Amino acid sequence: MKNIFVSPAFSIAVTLACYFFALKLHKRTMLFFLHPILVSIALLITLLTIFHVEYEQYEEGSRMLSYLLKPAVVALGVPLFRQLEKIKKQVLLIVISQLVGCVFGIISVVLTAWLMGATREVIFSIAPKSVTTPIAMEVSREIGGIPSLTACIVIIAGILGASSGYVIMKLFRIDNPIAQGLSMGTAAHAIGTAKSMDISPTFGAFSSLGLIINGILTALLAPYILRLLAIWIPL
Repeated sequence: MKNIFVSPAFSIAVTLACYFFALKLHKRTMLFFLHPILVSIALLITLLTIFHVEYEQYEEGSRMLSYLLKPAVVALGVPLFRQLEKIKKQVLLIVISQLVGCVFGIISVVLTAWLMGATREVIFSIAPKSVTTPIAMEVSREIGGIPSLTACIVIIAGILGASSGYVIMKLFRIDNPIAQGLSMGTAAHAIGTAKSMDISPTFGAFSSLGLIINGILTALLAPYILRLLAIWIPL
């Protein structure tokens, strides 16, 4: 049974079956803690543990799914292109809002973790929580965090953002599609963008833009923001 997970067909079929089940479960219950991604991960971990399958074996078999992430990311450029005129007209406001979102996102989580007594490594691991996993892990590695912990935090941040982001914005009467989309991409990265795509291409386009710009800004600014914070608090 262990070796069957190396088969691409079997690994992909199991992964898709887990996600399909998780998707149906979430649609039926609508409970935020039963988010399809979280449930899928739990199911796959359970299966690999029961059948004593090493993660490397499963990864080998499901490599095709990982490869498909690349064209999926490129495909985000299609709705962005369709909103190009709107983006050009508000490019300065968009960049400023993303800069504020990036800086506040890092400072708020670092201060919260520090006040709760987190160690230096943990603080640095959660600092890039709002960007997509590959960027977040590289930023974490660069600043002295724990990449594996960062990956977990990024997934949690994305699930919480996707589940509650639009609800919170509705409570605060933020009803502009551009503001909503940018906010979701900035705070909840790819998972928030997937949620935005479900609502409409316009929301998805601006969420994609928020994801991209915040990812770039976080990669560039996170080390410097942490150095400035270290002047006032012992990091």
